[in-house]
Amino acid sequence: MLTKFKQTFFLVLTLMISATAFANDPYQDMQVAADKIFNTMKAESSTLKSDPNKLKDIVRTDLLPYVQVKYAGALILGNAYKSATDAQRTAYFNAFEKYLVQAFAQALSMYNGQTYQVEKSKDLGDKSLVSIRILLNQPDKNQQPIRLDFQWRKNTVTGEWKAYDLTAEGVSMVTTKQNEWATVLRQKGIDELTKQLNDLSNRNIDPNAK
Repeated sequence: MLTKFKQTFFLVLTLMISATAFANDPYQDMQVAADKIFNTMKAESSTLKSDPNKLKDIVRTDLLPYVQVKYAGALILGNAYKSATDAQRTAYFNAFEKYLVQAFAQALSMYNGQTYQVEKSKDLGDKSLVSIRILLNQPDKNQQPIRLDFQWRKNTVTGEWKAYDLTAEGVSMVTTKQNEWATVLRQKGIDELTKQLNDLSNRNIDPNAK
C-alpha cells in the first residue's frame, strides 16, 4: 500500500515539475523573439533586399520555435481533423508548417528598418489566451505604425505558452485561412489542401505585396 502511494506521489510530483518547467512568460518570449528577428533583419538588410526569401530562414530559426503549429493547423481544419487518418494529418501538418514559414515571412517583409515596440508585460492571472502587439513605427510621423498582433495560448497540460495566430493590420491568419480553405476541404478533402499548402509555401516573398 505504501509503495503504491509512493509511486502515485512521485508521478504527481513529476507532472508538477514538468508543468513548472514550461511555465514561461509570453510577453518576455515575444520580446526575445522580436529582438532576435529584427536584429537579424537589420544585420542582414542588404542580403534581404537582394533575396527576400532569406526571411524564411529567419522565421524558421527565430520565430517558429515559439509557435503552436499543430494547434493552429487543427483550428483551421475544424471537423476535417477528426475524419483524417494519421498519415493525412502528418502530411498536412508538415505542409502547414512550411506554409506558416512563408506566411510569417511575408508579413515580416513589411519591416524596413523601422523601430519596433513590443507590448509591455501584463498580469496573466488565470488567462489562457493573450494577444501581444508589436508596433512597427514609421520614419514619417504622419504615418500610422504597422500593427502585428500575435495570439498566444497556454497549453492546459504543460502550462507552456506559445503563439498560434498572427493578425497583421487587423486581419487574422487563422480566421482568413479557415474561410479560404473551407471550400477545398469540403469539396476535395485534406489531401488536396495539403498539396495546395506545399505549392503556396514555395512562393517567393514579395515586400511590395499588399
